[in-house]
Amino acid sequence: MSCNLCEEHVELLEMKLISVKKLKLYFPITGGFTKPHSFVHAVDDVSFEIHAGETFGLVGESGSGKTTCGRCVIGILKPTSGEVYFEEIDIFKQKRRDMNRIRPRMQAVFQDPYSSLNPRKTIRQILGDPFKLHTKLKGDEIDVEVERLLDEVGLDKNVTYRYPHELSGGQKQRVAVARAIALNPSFVFLDEPTSSLDVSVQAQVLNVLNEIQHKHKIAYLFVTHNIHLIKFMADRLAVMYNGKLMEGGSKHDLFDNPLHPYTQALFSAVASPDPEAHTSRRILVGEVPTPIDPPPGCRFYNRCWLAVKGLCNVEEPKLLDLASRGHFVACHVVNNPIHETQTVKGV
Repeated sequence: MSCNLCEEHVELLEMKLISVKKLKLYFPITGGFTKPHSFVHAVDDVSFEIHAGETFGLVGESGSGKTTCGRCVIGILKPTSGEVYFEEIDIFKQKRRDMNRIRPRMQAVFQDPYSSLNPRKTIRQILGDPFKLHTKLKGDEIDVEVERLLDEVGLDKNVTYRYPHELSGGQKQRVAVARAIALNPSFVFLDEPTSSLDVSVQAQVLNVLNEIQHKHKIAYLFVTHNIHLIKFMADRLAVMYNGKLMEGGSKHDLFDNPLHPYTQALFSAVASPDPEAHTSRRILVGEVPTPIDPPPGCRFYNRCWLAVKGLCNVEEPKLLDLASRGHFVACHVVNNPIHETQTVKGV
């Protein structure tokens, strides 16, 4: 039986659920009532795929565009250009009525449980609203579903008629998770769902998310700046920097063999839980370039110790699949080792 379950899981992970193609979101900067004179390149030409039943991680430092990208994927923000396909449906070409039918299958759990729940509603009302809006269930039938959801996220039914302010942070986030899975979605966007919780509570919420995923075969887009969490949760991940994807692939590829200089620096900054472990830290110098009309070339150029003058600051590197193994890197030097012999910019 276990072998059959493994085969089913592998087959499920091969099914493409989300496809993001050349996604761009530029925020205009205006002076009064004039036309925009420049743009903030929050997400710039990002492409990736998420398979059914897997956890795809987006990781990077604050301001890299992770959350903005995730909000575009679930349709909260409309991109400047690009496409997002959910089950082969371009969500930005759908009418509002059609999106209302798609919406129950695409849900989100946001970073701050204090602001994501309506303070004027009881937990029963919060968890019952999805059934009122999208199903024909009423009264006692909704009560049964609410009790089932509370049980799935590890909450006692005595919280049913409490208000959000009467719950702890961990309990609020469990309610947010319960609301997200109420209508059996196939995809959930997790926007740093544990960053505002204590460490012990973080572990409990993550375990709940894993149990729910294995039970319902839900795909997650997990956004975080916490490298330890992404290593624990993700099947595949991508590293973002200043609105661009720097590297992507399976969890084992990136953690065992990070190739992009930024990925190497990012992972080297993570403290090891082993006090006797000796790790070499790659210290970055220089400032993160402004996302307002960024200059040509690689966004990481002014901080990269491998950067080649006349190339990295002129031509933007493409995200290429190394040896067709599913390990993508956007770096001239890594993708073309011949450049290593050229003059390298000192940092």
